[in-house]
Amino acid sequence: MEQVTPQPSWADVIEECAAERGTALGLVRQLRACEIASLAFCRLLERWARGDAQPPTAGGRQAAIRRAAERVETALTGLEEPLRRYLLELEAEVLEGRSWYGGPGRAELLDWEPVLRRAGVRVSADRVAQAYLELAVLVRALEGLTAAARIDAPPRRESLWAGLFDLRENLLGRALEDLRALAA
Repeated sequence: MEQVTPQPSWADVIEECAAERGTALGLVRQLRACEIASLAFCRLLERWARGDAQPPTAGGRQAAIRRAAERVETALTGLEEPLRRYLLELEAEVLEGRSWYGGPGRAELLDWEPVLRRAGVRVSADRVAQAYLELAVLVRALEGLTAAARIDAPPRRESLWAGLFDLRENLLGRALEDLRALAA
């Protein structure tokens, strides 16, 4: 029987570029939690945008967005230290680089006000838009890193550092603040 070898992913790139394996494993674990929570948050909003207003009541939807924001906030808060440590260890070995991922695309720039109004959810549409934008960029960046690993063209260490630094600045700043407000 033929064995299937697993495809490389963003986690492999992070592990391969790490100065310390333990630091990389901690970062991978927390980034995976962020990716899962971010996907859940974004998919919840995308379902509402398609008219699939689940849970079936406005109160249930209000609670659902709060729970989704809280899960992402918890994951991002846990990301701060492993990412700081990884960047610090990697920084000593790299020169300045360019981020490996692009900025937000048109698909991430959405007006959530009509969707939230239709769903009966009372939260700041601006905060939802900002959080969705940053989380979608995170997910897309990780997908792009996986694609690069699969075609054996991962970013160089300095580009990985620059991209992770940019993600940290975007996620652990305004996005985290927005998510905390949405979870409250």
